[in-house]
Amino acid sequence: MSTILVTGGTGTLGVLVVDRLRDAGHDVRALSRHAPEYPVDLRNGSGLDAAMAGAEVVVHCASDTRGGGKDDVAATRHLIDAARRAGTVTNIVYISIVGVDVVPLGYYRTKLRVERLLEESGLGLTVLRTTQFHDLVAQVVETTAKLPLVAPVPGGVRVQPIAVDEVADRLAELAVPTPSGRVTDMGGPEIHTLPDLARTYLEATGRHRRVIPVPLAGKAYAGFKRGGHLTPSHAVGRGTFAEFAERAAGTAADAAAAAAAAAARRGR
Repeated sequence: MSTILVTGGTGTLGVLVVDRLRDAGHDVRALSRHAPEYPVDLRNGSGLDAAMAGAEVVVHCASDTRGGGKDDVAATRHLIDAARRAGTVTNIVYISIVGVDVVPLGYYRTKLRVERLLEESGLGLTVLRTTQFHDLVAQVVETTAKLPLVAPVPGGVRVQPIAVDEVADRLAELAVPTPSGRVTDMGGPEIHTLPDLARTYLEATGRHRRVIPVPLAGKAYAGFKRGGHLTPSHAVGRGTFAEFAERAAGTAADAAAAAAAAAARRGR
């Protein structure tokens, strides 16, 4: 069993990775700024040396999409420096995105820069690139569905979403002392247009909106239209977006029923 440090250990992906590694019997240190045992601020490196002491493997899930992820570069530099000081880390496992070297989106460029920083660090490295999570597609649709009658989404863009729990499974497999370098990309099982996925999600969650494909401008949009973020030859995911949407609808219905029951009890 290994001592494994997980950055972003309370995030959507990180918390699942932590659970899987702990279930496997590893000593896991889940890092975040508000973690009770290992409070770490990757932006300035505070608390990182104590958390890194004796760790063999680092799973780097922490990321901040604000500002194009500009803080991710500094955070990774702090992580590399702390790993060197610890002298025990043999493998840093990094989660990246399919197309970071093709689609000129600011956040993608940052992810690619982080990959290169890790490659140049001299430390053992494993890099896994995946397509977008189901959750991200749902967030995009939720944002557009705030309008009462229509849901405008980027037109001409295909998406290959993947289940976040399947990515967590793969990262847990890779979190071993021996690095694997750049491993095979991991994509969702199906490719659909973003408008079609929006219709699927809205129908499953019981909302009636007219989905309107909207053309956008810019090099990043052109890169997405070309499909640089897709990996059809590596469609290894199993869970479909339609299945994800049905589960999301069920969860929302359960939450609504629980809220209604609570309100009824308060009204007695």
